[in-house]
Amino acid sequence: MKKSVKKIIAACLAVLLVGTVFAACSSSGGEGGNGTKKYKIGIAQWETHAALDAATEGFKAAVTEKLGAENVEFEYNDAQGEVPNCSTIVNRYASNKVDLIMANATPVVQSAFAATKEIPIVGTSVTEYGVALEISNFTGKTGCNVTGTSDLAPLDKQAAMIKEICPDTKTVGIVYCSAEPNSKYQATEVTKYLAELGITATEYPFADSNDLQSIASKAVADNDVLYIPTDNTAAKNTGIIDAVARPAKTPVFAGEEGILKGCGVVTLTISYYDIGYAAGEMAAQILTEGKNPAEMEIGYAPKFTKKYNAEICKELGIEVPNDYIAIDTAE
Repeated sequence: MKKSVKKIIAACLAVLLVGTVFAACSSSGGEGGNGTKKYKIGIAQWETHAALDAATEGFKAAVTEKLGAENVEFEYNDAQGEVPNCSTIVNRYASNKVDLIMANATPVVQSAFAATKEIPIVGTSVTEYGVALEISNFTGKTGCNVTGTSDLAPLDKQAAMIKEICPDTKTVGIVYCSAEPNSKYQATEVTKYLAELGITATEYPFADSNDLQSIASKAVADNDVLYIPTDNTAAKNTGIIDAVARPAKTPVFAGEEGILKGCGVVTLTISYYDIGYAAGEMAAQILTEGKNPAEMEIGYAPKFTKKYNAEICKELGIEVPNDYIAIDTAE
């Protein structure tokens, strides 16, 4: 989705002026248990991988707990990492006038916002909503029918982690998918923090999985270590990165646990289940308490955990401090 900032701000202001009470506007809900309203929620997930799956699981758990299983109906669809599929899914939800759309990952939030300015949209697994919605001077509230939770980990601490684990690092190659604006945002930000540590970072964007191997190979050849932000395409294709980096003895620092499991040495990670659960709580507030998404602060992970991949660290001869937790790499 490509919209001008002016158009998006105008749309957001229109939502605020109308003052719609989202919980009462939909005609899709029937009657639930004890004569209560039954809500229909359309879940659109960008693609299947561990992080996004966990966020969806957490979302459904929270909504079911808050509303009761008998009072909510979920419709789930996976866009399989394709924008056209994403648009089709959310446009169908909009046409069917679901009570709420759960948009799992940045491209889904963008497509959902393009599809409707009336139905409330709760996002999750989105790094930066201001970037995703092209909102200038973003202050934590979107001002429109979108709210949700972020998967942003402290990038300054992730940069510091590289220095802690590999103190002799001089150059870092940042590998990410150019189609994911929030990955670009992370690359730009972490570059600043690495520079403060005397480390030079270079970006290696790839278009899709077809050119990931060649891009990753160049990044490995040019740099001491790699850094992979919370990038959906990279998370789906960690095997390609691992097949290049591990034989070259190049450590990969991961933005989240799913990438760590597939190809990384360490990460400072969030729980995607937790941010999905928090998004579900926000959805329940919108549906049952009449909360306006335009006025709800974007939520962030409550805690971050240092984790390491024992198998890869051992193979590369990397010693990890005692405050890191080994992940379970079993399938």
